[in-house]
Amino acid sequence: MQALVLSSSPRRNGNSAALAQAVRQGLEEAGHAVRFVYADDVLAAFLRDCRQCRRDDGECAIDDGFRAVFFDGFLPAEGFIVATPIYWYGVSSQLKAFFDRMFCYVAASHPQSSSVVERMMGKRIGLVLSSEETFPNVPAGIVHQLQEYSRYTRSTFVGHVHGYGNARSDVERDPHQPLARARQFGREFFTRHATDYQIDTPRAGRVWG
Repeated sequence: MQALVLSSSPRRNGNSAALAQAVRQGLEEAGHAVRFVYADDVLAAFLRDCRQCRRDDGECAIDDGFRAVFFDGFLPAEGFIVATPIYWYGVSSQLKAFFDRMFCYVAASHPQSSSVVERMMGKRIGLVLSSEETFPNVPAGIVHQLQEYSRYTRSTFVGHVHGYGNARSDVERDPHQPLARARQFGREFFTRHATDYQIDTPRAGRVWG
């Protein structure tokens, strides 16, 4: 299987980036093809008003690396794992911008929008994050955002791994071993049991057949 891992922290050697690398390692150990991207390498600007910014041929006028990663990395991938530190109880601005910039290619004014929408659906979505604060509900807003994105795109939210730390490499000392759990998360990513039932979803009476 093919996966895109996006590390959205501006710190290349920060805690969420370390978790992202652990997921990458687990995916590769399981035999999957992985593309690893730092958001700062491909994003130079936030989403603009497409009605004013879009080129005459319908393409996005923002000249950075987002389009290449979106078309060559994200759309072909069966799995998408994002890594973020928790900033003000939400995702990093880089990660939010990555999701926001998708709109340029989903909007009907883009010449390939129908194809893009089709290829955005049906992925497996994962999340790894880090925070200094250990209050259990700290990641709730971010988890909910990824769940809603998954529902909206008819994708499957596989789960998340949360490590605690502030200074660089703090997650290595987290007694809950988030790096090991992130690595295992990567190994199991494409086979991990994940459900999102609606009231009329056909299902067996047991979880583990």
